[in-house]
Amino acid sequence: MNPKGGCGKTTLATNLASAYAQHEPSPTLVDCDSQGFSMRWLEKRPAGRPKIYGIEAYDSAAPIGDRVKPDSSAVIFDLAAAIPNERLHDYTYMADSILIPIMPSAVDVYSATRFIAELLLDQQLDRREHKLAIVANRVRSNTKSYQMLKRFLSSLEIPMIAALRDSQNYVHAIEQGIGLCELPAHKKRDDIQQINAIHAWLHKRRAPVRRRLSEEQRQTLIEKTAYQRAQYRDFRGGDPMSDWLEAELEVDSAYSDGVDP
Repeated sequence: MNPKGGCGKTTLATNLASAYAQHEPSPTLVDCDSQGFSMRWLEKRPAGRPKIYGIEAYDSAAPIGDRVKPDSSAVIFDLAAAIPNERLHDYTYMADSILIPIMPSAVDVYSATRFIAELLLDQQLDRREHKLAIVANRVRSNTKSYQMLKRFLSSLEIPMIAALRDSQNYVHAIEQGIGLCELPAHKKRDDIQQINAIHAWLHKRRAPVRRRLSEEQRQTLIEKTAYQRAQYRDFRGGDPMSDWLEAELEVDSAYSDGVDP
């Protein structure tokens, strides 16, 4: 969330949905913006890509929880810029985590300062819960504006968990209905670490609920994870059997409650 338009909320939401789809059962992307950019991205998504459910929340009064599929692994809200105060309270207290994308400019930092103050004071969001984090967007690391953003965040004691480069990779991905993590390895090499960092931070923040998998779900996740390991190295070298065994360990450790027969 961020009340300022053009700060990268949809870019962040779609790339997170894609990242979750690569690693877990189908996530749900909730589009709360009447412009519907997230839903248009989903409509472009090629057949054969990992499934992502979509919910249009801007034109329906139906409770969102009733519309989420039971097998969805995560629910990601792409919020509109203008959120009524009473809805802001609902969103902040419903969420396991809140990400605020900020571009490193004086205007964006000023807007974010006021918004974060509202979250901490008016909405009484407790900073000690560590559910709030910043994602810097369209970053050029050696600029004064980026250094200003880092000083600002340091003063607030709110973590900046990733810095997304000012890269055409995000533009090309969203035009194709995919996430950055689904681009060829040689194209995403300079950017994928930041997306993975966000996914890892969110994974730690999630409620420690372990789900049981059917054997079919387990095999599908292992196959997907093994494929991603080979894809990461551009399918060069490596050992398919080692990929499979390591993928088995990763999936079984993530779903330690076991597998339903």
